[in-house]
Amino acid sequence: MTLPIVAGDGATSELLWLCPPGEIRHLLYWLPAMGVAAKHYLPLAEALAARGIAVALHEWRGIGSSNRRAGRHSDWAYNELLTLDLPAGLAAAQAQLPARTGCWLGGHSLGGQLSALYASLHPREFAGLALVASGSPFWRRFKQGWLIGLACVLAPWLAQLIGRLPGRQLGFAGNEARGVIADWARSGRTGRYAAKGMAEDFERQLSALEQPVLGLSLSDDWLGPPASMDWLLGKMPKASREQSILAPLDLGGTPADHFSWMKSPDVMAERIAQWMMKSAATLR
Repeated sequence: MTLPIVAGDGATSELLWLCPPGEIRHLLYWLPAMGVAAKHYLPLAEALAARGIAVALHEWRGIGSSNRRAGRHSDWAYNELLTLDLPAGLAAAQAQLPARTGCWLGGHSLGGQLSALYASLHPREFAGLALVASGSPFWRRFKQGWLIGLACVLAPWLAQLIGRLPGRQLGFAGNEARGVIADWARSGRTGRYAAKGMAEDFERQLSALEQPVLGLSLSDDWLGPPASMDWLLGKMPKASREQSILAPLDLGGTPADHFSWMKSPDVMAERIAQWMMKSAATLR
């Protein structure tokens, strides 16, 4: 099922909605990785729905069903994603649910980061955060950190020069808006979150979050190593934390890298579902 979404500035997209049979007790609103269309998470959503969890798959502006495409005359940043697109998508998802359904927020890679930032803006709206193959892009948390640091300097420059980051040609993300790349690169250079056009102190607000957080890293993931997840989770010291590093043996032989788990997501879905049920019981 798809739900039409219209953001505050008229940008449109489609929200993919999967609902389990029977009573709905929990909703997981899922944010994709940078440059990844929502449809690629349908196997994960189906696995979660089979475990009784409704799932809404957000579509990033500029990707998939979005009517916007990044270019010299079409730009946006974290501000638009956090203050226009996400509220519209969440409102549409929650309108499908019974009043007392618990809403959980989660995401993959950049989606995990932005789910944490959004939760810091609206801490009372979510029961918890599920972060998969995510973490801060802070260059000091990577084995080849100098390469990440260099990318965080060159990517905004290239995006400004061309009008967008040509991620498809570079083999990193999609064709990304220069404002998004500027905000992403700033966090990669400094290790701190800020967004152009937003006055919020994300570091302070993250430090106040108390909701439970699940952090699932992958042993062979150079794009989101466990050290980068540690850095992100360390910004939320008041949150109860459950953290695991999954290896190929844990995934039934599936490579434990940034994207391979998406094709065989049953183990990841089981980990998320068990954590949600356990955390929900604790919150009662």
